[in-house]
Amino acid sequence: MAIVKATINGMEVEVQSGTTILEAAKKIGVRIPTLCHLNLEGTGIVNRVASCRVCVVEVEGRPALAPSCAEKITNGMVINTNSTRAITGRRMAVELLLSNHPQDCLTCAKNLDCELQSLAQELGIREIKWQGEKMDYPIDKSSFSLIKDPNKCIMCRRCETVCNEVQTVGVLSGINRGFNAFVGPAFNLDVANTACTYCGQCVAVCPTGALTEVNDVGRVWRVLNNPDKHVVVQVAPAIRVAIGEMFGMESGSVTTGQLAASLRKLGFDGIFDTDFAADLTIMEEASELVHRIKHGGRLPMLTSCCPAWVKFFEHQFPDLLDIPSSCKSPQIMMGSIVKTYYAEKKGLDPKDIVVVSVMPCLAKKAEATRPELTKDYNNDVDLVLSTREYGAMLKEAGVQFDQLPEEDFDHMLGESTGASVIFGTTGGVIEAAVRTAYEWITGEELDDVEFHALRGLEGIRSATIKVGDMDLNIGIAHGLGNARKLLEDIRDGKSQYHAIEIMACPGGCIGGGGQPYHKGDMEVIKKRQEAIYKEDRSKVRRKSHENTEIIKLYEEFLGEPYGHKAHELLHTYYIPRETI
Repeated sequence: MAIVKATINGMEVEVQSGTTILEAAKKIGVRIPTLCHLNLEGTGIVNRVASCRVCVVEVEGRPALAPSCAEKITNGMVINTNSTRAITGRRMAVELLLSNHPQDCLTCAKNLDCELQSLAQELGIREIKWQGEKMDYPIDKSSFSLIKDPNKCIMCRRCETVCNEVQTVGVLSGINRGFNAFVGPAFNLDVANTACTYCGQCVAVCPTGALTEVNDVGRVWRVLNNPDKHVVVQVAPAIRVAIGEMFGMESGSVTTGQLAASLRKLGFDGIFDTDFAADLTIMEEASELVHRIKHGGRLPMLTSCCPAWVKFFEHQFPDLLDIPSSCKSPQIMMGSIVKTYYAEKKGLDPKDIVVVSVMPCLAKKAEATRPELTKDYNNDVDLVLSTREYGAMLKEAGVQFDQLPEEDFDHMLGESTGASVIFGTTGGVIEAAVRTAYEWITGEELDDVEFHALRGLEGIRSATIKVGDMDLNIGIAHGLGNARKLLEDIRDGKSQYHAIEIMACPGGCIGGGGQPYHKGDMEVIKKRQEAIYKEDRSKVRRKSHENTEIIKLYEEFLGEPYGHKAHELLHTYYIPRETI
């Protein structure tokens, strides 16, 4: 590529042809504020709609200011990012956005996490100069996972980019023109009436409060203060490597012990680790894979732990509903076991038990309400908190999370192996399944449990694992756009895989839509992934079938893996859905 030279704020810079002013400025340490710009690292996708005009700069010889996120450097270009014209233009752009924005910052879900709010503070804006008409659309609270407030939409279109280009779900697009424009589903349908998967990636990239999660914190506080309810909680694998970020800890800090301690401080009656249910999932999923291989069953088998991915294939590939594993997700398996086995052991009426989940995923909220995952009109899981919501609860209660001593989870449903921990990252579910399936197929002990060929952050990966005399072909995808490619190969008869793992969110659960905001920074995701594998290596037992509490559960209650009772409690079915 050709090299071009330019001057930015009096400093010379050399960059490759095609580089934007924003990228060139960053190279020499010049910061230009942005709002609509978003670089989704690792995907090659950049949101460059240049709609907000916050990043405008002055280019010598031009009558109009240029948006630095979209304007490319040319030879000899002289740029000033902090001239009076540039700063005035930037300030006016933010003031105009604020003039049509609700003034409820104190009670907004994105308060102190809002990029528009931060820009107003940075630019010293203390009054709204232009008062007048504002958008007044109804707030969409139709789903169990997310809330859409069009009145807070600034038309940055970041949500649209991630929904359409990264996830290929295609639910969001621009509606109306001019003053009344906002991003939403076609015909402004309620989210619940669309093919939305509730992955929450739109929420993760929204710079304002236009898209937020359904907040269940108040409901959890109420059940905790209800003396007639026995309230238990479970925590997903990915939480322990992310929640510390909300308390000033380094990305990738492992906080398993602090999590258990914090949950006791809030007063839960049972403190459980979803890792236990992840081990249980592997017992069933590995059994199902071995059964399909040995009995000529439908291959490839697809993992079924991610509810956003489940809803994606129900809408987009309803002709392939016999491909995924019938296993429930670890979240729902834990709820099912709590309201049967645990209730029996404790002498409790299941109707008096409330199961609360702390999950990295907004789709888990909707998953808990699926009719086919209820028993006798009683949900297996009653309430779901995102990582962000749980962190907010701890702050509300004055718990100094980063200073807590380490404690263990309760030991009826709290033991876990390294295999369950790696569920939190892309490639982890299938690696955990292979660790168990290898020993069941070969009858030999697996000495090296780390399958590095299954690891990484490439969007689509494949590997061949030698299992005795068999070559086990594995496919892995994270991000629904990558999942679509693998599913289209299956539909076209081109797939040679025996098993495929799919996770909806980039990076897997560590990059879930309910995790602390990482704003597309893949370095944060990498650190979380490294921490997951570090936790795996620290475990005494690293294969799911070696979990002593799991062995006891089958002996005392479930019987054989993939047996009649296990099917009744731990397996499910899928529903073809419309694409609109």
